[in-house]
Amino acid sequence: MKYIKRIRDLREDNDKTQTEIAEYLGTSQTMYARYERGANELPIRHLLALCKYYNVSADYLLCISDVKQRADNISDNERKLLNTLRSLPRGKQNQAFGMISELSNT
Repeated sequence: MKYIKRIRDLREDNDKTQTEIAEYLGTSQTMYARYERGANELPIRHLLALCKYYNVSADYLLCISDVKQRADNISDNERKLLNTLRSLPRGKQNQAFGMISELSNT
């Protein structure tokens, strides 16, 4: 349940209190605190609401991905490029960044 740390970190990074987030979710501060402690599972409706609130993907919030921002406004080619880049080992990713940098400078 690594996501419990992620929801706490997102809240703290945005300088929000548990009460403020609980109000946004339509729940009590006590219940929200239980989500952050892992005492209660986060309901899907709250997961979706938090993704929208923080503008992050569910994959990020659930620690499936470390890519924080949602990629709603990217083209199919950008999505393919991103997926290909993610599938490469770190060294190959650095090579790709170097090649893209060279291309953008011409």
